Amino acid sequence: MKTKFLISAIFLLILNIGISQTLQNIVNQASTSLNNGSSGNNSSNPLTNDQVVKGLKEALTIGATNSTGIASKLDGFYKNPALFIPFPPEAKKVKDYAKQIGLSAQVTKFEMTLNRAAEEAAKNAGSVFLNAIKGMSISDGFAILKGGNNAATLFLKNKTTAELTQKFTPIVKAAIEKVQLTKYWNPIITKYNKIPLVQKQNPNLTSYVTERALKGLFKLLADEELKIRTNPAAQITTLLQNVFGSLLH
Repeated sequence: MKTKFLISAIFLLILNIGISQTLQNIVNQASTSLNNGSSGNNSSNPLTNDQVVKGLKEALTIGATNSTGIASKLDGFYKNPALFIPFPPEAKKVKDYAKQIGLSAQVTKFEMTLNRAAEEAAKNAGSVFLNAIKGMSISDGFAILKGGNNAATLFLKNKTTAELTQKFTPIVKAAIEKVQLTKYWNPIITKYNKIPLVQKQNPNLTSYVTERALKGLFKLLADEELKIRTNPAAQITTLLQNVFGSLLH
């Protein structure tokens, strides 16, 4: 009886070792495939570092192009709840007062024009994004490939927000002038600031629209990145299929 028990125990031990070794081999192979930048469907032809970075740049370029296209169309911000730019939060008292004295239509028009300024500015964002994408290094590329579903967007945001803000500000300022934003803002703020003893309000509208416009664009870019990473149908080129295919297997 003891002999049978001992034989059974040895058999189970060998079986477990075999299973563990098999699983370890699978993990090792997957890790090697990813580190080499190889496609999950064709591990005999590993991608080079340059191809991986090229694929990621291609993904970001597609994402940036799609994002700016969505944001810059009419109502791209104004009728998109995820991007809509509201009345400046720090000036909520101004908005409330304006509605109390019968300026609700002007408030609505002002908010619409805020969003029109962002839509107008977004038309010029594509080239700024594309110039930033060109600077991606090989180490950046592999960090992005192995990162989360928004790793490329975060890379672009962290690397370029300061530069984008600097370049975007005059674009937004010109857009504000084009859509005559101050035409709807000045009557509201002038009436409010005439109230005795109130703290004067005058938010920097250029800064506000710039910040919210960039936030909206990065939101769209993150959405595009997620699609490319997780949806094979969004991997519209062979290079994208090879680079991101290894992450889906």
